[in-house]
Amino acid sequence: MTPMPDRVKSSSKQPASTGDARRDRWKQHRIARRAEFVEAALRALDKHGTDFGMEDVAAEAGVTKPVLYRHFTDKADLHLALGQHGTKILFNRLMPALNDELAPVPRIRSVINAFFTTIDEYPNLYRLLVHPSHSGDRLPDSDIVHEDKEMIATSVTAVLGDYMRAFGLDSGAAEPWAHGVVGLVQNIGTWWLDRRSMGRDSIVEYTTEIIWGAIDGIMQQKGVVIEPNKPLEINKVVRMRNVWSEAERKATGGA
Repeated sequence: MTPMPDRVKSSSKQPASTGDARRDRWKQHRIARRAEFVEAALRALDKHGTDFGMEDVAAEAGVTKPVLYRHFTDKADLHLALGQHGTKILFNRLMPALNDELAPVPRIRSVINAFFTTIDEYPNLYRLLVHPSHSGDRLPDSDIVHEDKEMIATSVTAVLGDYMRAFGLDSGAAEPWAHGVVGLVQNIGTWWLDRRSMGRDSIVEYTTEIIWGAIDGIMQQKGVVIEPNKPLEINKVVRMRNVWSEAERKATGGA
């Protein structure tokens, strides 16, 4: 249903066993250490902004730079790990909201709130990923933001398609709708973080109104009227697969 990207995501789960106990322990140790350094990098981001250096991360972690470089090839490698961590945070908040059996408008509001709460809590991480500045450094091997948008949009396409077919509509519009909504929300989020001209509750409500207004208008043109504050029976059937869990499973070698 939703193709996963080839990039390997960091995970708190136990890696698949190699059959060599000592090698497995070393692998688990390296995964745990990388996770600690990613947390240190988040603290460095909070203190120094998106121009933080590897020395700032090493200081936060209480190690020397050579120790840090044993776990990350370079700063681009660390940026990639930060992006993977950010993806996990976002998806762990988005998926419950996307699958909640709420009425249409409260459900949309819940999803939008999950996104804005995340970027509000991790503004520098979001800026780093959306507007990377490498100052001559090697670029990361993967565009995390693009891949996340593709994962979300592909999953939303499948869900929208299910709803449209349930209402007897042509589901061909599901894909452009999904990509349009995902791009809209990201662009509003970037603007809001830069401007901060209104509170989070207000921007969540305005974004919810825009999305629902578009959905409701198009559905009414098709002769379908949906009660915005009444849960749909089909909510119990149409579910969005947890794409982050799938990515974790593949990353850890699960079946």
